[in-house]
Amino acid sequence: MCCMFTSLVFFGPRLAILVWWIISPVYVGAAFDHWLLTLLSWLFIPWTVLMYLIVYPGGIVGFDWVILILGILADVASYAGGFWGNRDQVPGYAD
Repeated sequence: MCCMFTSLVFFGPRLAILVWWIISPVYVGAAFDHWLLTLLSWLFIPWTVLMYLIVYPGGIVGFDWVILILGILADVASYAGGFWGNRDQVPGYAD
């Protein structure tokens, strides 16, 4: 069950962005200026990109900032949670 949850967290937003791009490539292309930025964002900060695509059409105003910050926090949690949760498995690590 843990592996399934981990793979869903890892592939979930990336798969959602990929499906969104397949369905509406013009929309995703309009949200980002350059394909390299899109690719790097897709690889390293997928939750933030997904939230940005959700709030993109009207610009980032008002409550959209909260949605975008939730995406940033989800990315930070996905990276930091793996490091923090596995800290006991690192040889020579002392609390």
